[in-house]
Amino acid sequence: MGLFNKLFGKKEKETLDQGLEKTKSGFLSKLTKAIAGKSSVDDEVLDNLEEALVSADVGIETTVQIIDRIEKRVAKDKYLNTSELNGILQQEMENILVDAPEAESYTFASTLPAKPYVILVVGVNGVGKTTTIGKLAYNFKKAGKSVLLGAADTFRAAAVDQLTIWSDRVGVPIVKQGMGADPASVAFDTVQSGVSKGADVVIIDTAGRLHNKAHLMDELSKIKRVIQKHIPEAPHEVLLVLDGSTGQNALEQARQFTAATDVTALAITKLDGTAKGGVVLAIANQFKIPVKFIGMGEKMEDLLVFDKHEFVDSLFSLENK
Repeated sequence: MGLFNKLFGKKEKETLDQGLEKTKSGFLSKLTKAIAGKSSVDDEVLDNLEEALVSADVGIETTVQIIDRIEKRVAKDKYLNTSELNGILQQEMENILVDAPEAESYTFASTLPAKPYVILVVGVNGVGKTTTIGKLAYNFKKAGKSVLLGAADTFRAAAVDQLTIWSDRVGVPIVKQGMGADPASVAFDTVQSGVSKGADVVIIDTAGRLHNKAHLMDELSKIKRVIQKHIPEAPHEVLLVLDGSTGQNALEQARQFTAATDVTALAITKLDGTAKGGVVLAIANQFKIPVKFIGMGEKMEDLLVFDKHEFVDSLFSLENK
């Protein structure tokens, strides 16, 4: 088995299996229907498979790539039994994820490459950005790391209040100013405080409004510049949070943010409440950015480090059916 069983244990694997239940129940039922009564993979099977992938929000572009690869396998092997299709489909899904640069395999307890390790979190309002920051803080703290939060989304009073609630809940300090304060000023104070306190991880929230690209680029560039006055190589990670339940809309948000800033990793949330879990493949394949975290529930423990093998394995798992 993959990382979850080696490093995280059975509980996290069960969380993943249960979280993908809606996606896999629809996907597997369509897959079963696609091969019903067939002894070999023919054009009809491939058409039905294509429909199953698209319905799971794998996306047209990524679906076509997967189907093309399977067609090449059929042509090469001359004859492909439908009983082999599941295994081959799993391999090709993993290959799609392998095509994107992968995040380093690690746990929250792993040694980070810098201290403080500065994470800049971006994403529109409503995708679970603040909740993801809270869960990150919880998991890093649970792993023995000191964490500092920065409330640089100063356009909404609610954003600062929500992050403050998370800082209290997790028991980590927060740097904040009043609503309307300069986000770059908050980021500057946060990093300065992180350095002076010797924090292991600094997590900075940013505005969740979808500005026009130029405005968004200017704001994030300014935040980066002031952070680099303290730590020249920071931010070490720009984490884009996307709501997996919005399917193809998440792809459009990824397009907007990757055009505006250098996104280095993705966190995809709310996968436990949707049948559109296949969007993970679409996003990773289209933007060639590693999916680093996935949200699988409301509890603080329900933010999982992403592992491609376990993700695909769970899609095909029948344990919870």
